[in-house]
Amino acid sequence: MTTATDTTSATVELIGVVKDYGSHRALNAIDLSIKPGEFIALLGPSGCGKTTALRALSGLELVGGGQILIDGVDVASVPTNKRDIGMVFQSYSLFPHMTVLENVEFGLRMRKVAADERRTRALEALEMVGLGQHSARFAHQLSGGQQQRVALARALVTRPRVLLLDEPLSALDAKVRVQLRDQIRRIQTELGITTVFVTHDQEEALAVADRVAVMRDGVIEQIGTPEELYATPATPFVADFVGLSNRVPAMLSGGKVVVHGTALELLGASMTDGPVTAFVRPEDVVLDPKKGIAATVVSSSFLGSLRRTQVVLDDGSLLSIQHDVDTKPDAGAAVFVRFKGAPVSAVPASAGAGVGGAAVA
Repeated sequence: MTTATDTTSATVELIGVVKDYGSHRALNAIDLSIKPGEFIALLGPSGCGKTTALRALSGLELVGGGQILIDGVDVASVPTNKRDIGMVFQSYSLFPHMTVLENVEFGLRMRKVAADERRTRALEALEMVGLGQHSARFAHQLSGGQQQRVALARALVTRPRVLLLDEPLSALDAKVRVQLRDQIRRIQTELGITTVFVTHDQEEALAVADRVAVMRDGVIEQIGTPEELYATPATPFVADFVGLSNRVPAMLSGGKVVVHGTALELLGASMTDGPVTAFVRPEDVVLDPKKGIAATVVSSSFLGSLRRTQVVLDDGSLLSIQHDVDTKPDAGAAVFVRFKGAPVSAVPASAGAGVGGAAVA
């Protein structure tokens, strides 16, 4: 016997997909291949093309070129309601005149599913998202997090082969956002449904996705596991956008990035020797009580499991350092810092906006 959430996961491929809005190219021949049951996050700043890619996959945007394949079938010209896709948007989009149960049943009603089966499947979907006891309520009687869980149940109840999530957590407060994020990942893992999740929040992307595609100006800069993106960014943009990085003045010489006398390995493509801006992770800088580069503490913040301290070097460069909470330097204290020796990304100094700046997201 099937249940409300029985799904058959699909392979999804975008091949050379192009989308123009007038003279602006929102998607520049992007390629993306997603395995059945894989959870992919599209991550990037506003205007990078991530939502356009999702809307193209859903059929809400017609593309100007390329192929969109679901299980090998090109659906680029297939209407949204024929693509067997479930969608959850940033806005909950619940019908205010319907109960929670009726909202979840809606897609099944449009598919002419019998009333008894509709009710059974809708209640099962609501139980999956933890809202079975709220089936008789209306949207205005629910919190934002509860409304988004209803929207998730509504997307899952039709047993789609692909689930699309367009910044579904951005309207929620921080604690609820984390709770629902974890619940979405748990449900996706249980169902094994192919999922594409759009977000500008790197923490969300790294926490839930099997792989993350970092987008910029309509192209995918890099796609990989969260660990790969963080440890071996393919471009300086990825190094700067994923995680925190210090932008530090340095010199490139013989393939080595020399930062305040310490030679570090260069990640990514080779570059011409000369002045560069290096991207150094805060955890790759160490506070040393006795030796290293002289610095002065600017501030130190307690972040629960770690402390982040900002120091200024003699040349005016700011560095952020992540370290254990037991070390608590006072503002104005004279300290020493050193680099662990981890490889770094770099760009020519002329391209490094914010040279010498503190760690940024």
